[in-house]
Amino acid sequence: MIVLTDVGTVPPATRTRLARFVENGGVLVRFAGPRLANAQDDLLPVHLRRGGRVLGGSLSWETPQALGSLSPDGPFRDLALPDDVVVTRQVLAEPDGALGERTWAALKDGTPLVTGARWGKGEIVLFHVTADTSWSNLPLSGTFVEMLRRVLALADTTALPAEPAAAGAPVGLASAAAAPTVVPPSRVLDGFGTFHPPGATARPIPATFSGRASADHPPGFYGPPDGLIAVNALLPADRLAPLDLSALGAAVEPLREAAPHDLRGPILIAAMVLLLLDALAVLMLGRGLSRLGPRKGGAAGKTAAKAGPAALLAFLAAFGGLAFIAQPGRALAADEDFALKATSQTRLAYVLTGDAETDEISRAGLEGLTNFLSARTALQAGPTMGVDIAKDELAFFPLLYWPILPNAPVPPAAVLARVDAYMKQGGTVIFDTRDALESPQGPGAPLSPAAARLRELLSGLDIPELEPVPRDHVLTKAFYLLKEFPGRFTGGTTWVEALPAAQEGMDRPARAGDGVSPVIITSNDLAGAWAVGPDGDPLLPLTPGEPRQREFAFRTGANIAMYVLTGNYKADQVHVPALLERLGQ
Repeated sequence: MIVLTDVGTVPPATRTRLARFVENGGVLVRFAGPRLANAQDDLLPVHLRRGGRVLGGSLSWETPQALGSLSPDGPFRDLALPDDVVVTRQVLAEPDGALGERTWAALKDGTPLVTGARWGKGEIVLFHVTADTSWSNLPLSGTFVEMLRRVLALADTTALPAEPAAAGAPVGLASAAAAPTVVPPSRVLDGFGTFHPPGATARPIPATFSGRASADHPPGFYGPPDGLIAVNALLPADRLAPLDLSALGAAVEPLREAAPHDLRGPILIAAMVLLLLDALAVLMLGRGLSRLGPRKGGAAGKTAAKAGPAALLAFLAAFGGLAFIAQPGRALAADEDFALKATSQTRLAYVLTGDAETDEISRAGLEGLTNFLSARTALQAGPTMGVDIAKDELAFFPLLYWPILPNAPVPPAAVLARVDAYMKQGGTVIFDTRDALESPQGPGAPLSPAAARLRELLSGLDIPELEPVPRDHVLTKAFYLLKEFPGRFTGGTTWVEALPAAQEGMDRPARAGDGVSPVIITSNDLAGAWAVGPDGDPLLPLTPGEPRQREFAFRTGANIAMYVLTGNYKADQVHVPALLERLGQ
């Protein structure tokens, strides 16, 4: 690729070499300027008017123009349209029949900002502004960098043949109607399976490409939107082979999780045994054992002879009782043990669904959220607990996370009555369908399988009227200031209990305690975004996977936890005048 900045008159010898360079597959990028605006040059994608155009200033009635549109067929089609790019001067193109298809970017008034055209096997690109900031602030924006990357990707057409020019076309100029022999990358996949704009190293592929992806041609979609070509990481005939470790002399073993063992009982027993042995050793060294036998001396000797064995038996009985107490599983019943664990610390809980993978993600997700809360807030919650809603007591937990499975059976009426009582007594249940990518959008769209199962489940509960989280809801400011509530996905809507109007009563079927919604419904897979392994690394990728999406997912969890635990504290404005008066003092 060769770049010319404000070059007006090109010497004939140089012009011949540049034309040959482009015809053989090179890319020529030109920037406008005062020299080019007053020169006649045919090494351009379009014909230019002399003099250029001034936007703004004391001698102009026109105002500076912003970037208005990007051609859907050009290399910039997937770029975000910036709102801070302003053009104060440009060179104008003579209108003709080919101007529209050669315009890659235009201003709001329709005049071109970037034009490009095929020339033999190569490409000529013209920026109608200067390469510095004298005519526009485009070079200061990130969009300018992305534009140059897209143009650089076109420079890989050197070794690829081009379609012959149509009869009667100008020499060196390929037919605009000819089918493209190469197609540039449109969207590529990263290692987490999410789409991203192609980088500078992604190369175009031939239109007949049928191979597998490589470093130069990463997996993804190539070509225009109406004719995408998919490049897969593997071909249908490819088969993955196990990694050969024979050269290393290593042994392959399955990954096992080292579960901790409770050694409190055995250690206490060992300590008591050592204490007993120490006591016996002291008695032997001090001739105390001989004193335990029968003595002469009347009633006092007989009393001492009886008291010695009795003290030893009392000591052994106490030792046996302590050893028995050291076994925690034998001292408490199952229900009492569950209650003791649930009430010893504030804990987040999840509903056991019976699906091992789903339950493990829920456990890892709430564990990750608990660690986040411990690091960012004053809440030091205990380990997460799984809850069987059919038999376990729910009142111990302020929050229940319930992932909805499409094929899970609806609980019986008696079980739903327990859940309903839990919500009416102040508990909050997060129903997560985890199907934000599958849910059809728009009014009247059919429900996804998980959403249909949730609707069937909620029909057996006394649920209040719901609404999407309002912008001024307490949930948006309980701890962090949030506008949306992402999880592993970002497209789902979060629903809470509809807030009553000021003149309405507070009678609700399941009125939550202290103004907290008893129901929170989402489809963004919150636990999937919170889930971390023992080493603290995330377990699941995010979609679309923005750099801060997981951080905002954890902030969503923190707001939910603070909202559930503090109630209407953030919304209570009763004490605001007194607080302001105290601050004024």
